[in-house]
Amino acid sequence: MLDADFFRRWMTATAASVDREAERLTALDSPIGDADHGSNLQRGFRAVDTALEKEAPGTPGAVLILAGRQLISTVGGASGPLYGTLLRRTGKALGDAPEVGEQEFADALRAGVEAVMQLGGAAPGDKTMIDALLPAVEALGESFAAARTAAEQGAEATTPLQARKGRASYLGERSIGHQDPGATSASLLIAGLVEAAGE
Repeated sequence: MLDADFFRRWMTATAASVDREAERLTALDSPIGDADHGSNLQRGFRAVDTALEKEAPGTPGAVLILAGRQLISTVGGASGPLYGTLLRRTGKALGDAPEVGEQEFADALRAGVEAVMQLGGAAPGDKTMIDALLPAVEALGESFAAARTAAEQGAEATTPLQARKGRASYLGERSIGHQDPGATSASLLIAGLVEAAGE
């Protein structure tokens, strides 16, 4: 069973990896976006870290709702609303339970990913974070490690795609050949589950 501590560890692990990878995320964003994806997310997840230290919510759902709220209020551009929606919707789907099973979490995360798809209007193959998140959700029933691998492969598979959503879509064919920064940061979020579980 996964408790509030697990979800706090997940957010902390994600914040640490976003911190480490911020320059790479911004470098990926540079040719096809605003060259600020890494710095924006870094600021957002640092705010999540700080908020969780202050508040320490007692349920998995409350941890994710708080994290999502922080991201919406501190991250500029599209990333804040998208990541904020992902975590808040997942948190709401988990409800007030003090502990949740892995399957319940997988179902809740799927609801979060579907909310992001609605908000951004993105589908698989559009070269967005969805290309990492959807395969991860599919693999989550197997294990956190399988979800991490699926997310990483999904992010890598965005390289040959032409962007159909977001800022990169304005570039048309020039977006081909670049790995999507949103899918890459989404794979960091999923990788954080493995760390949180100590796998």
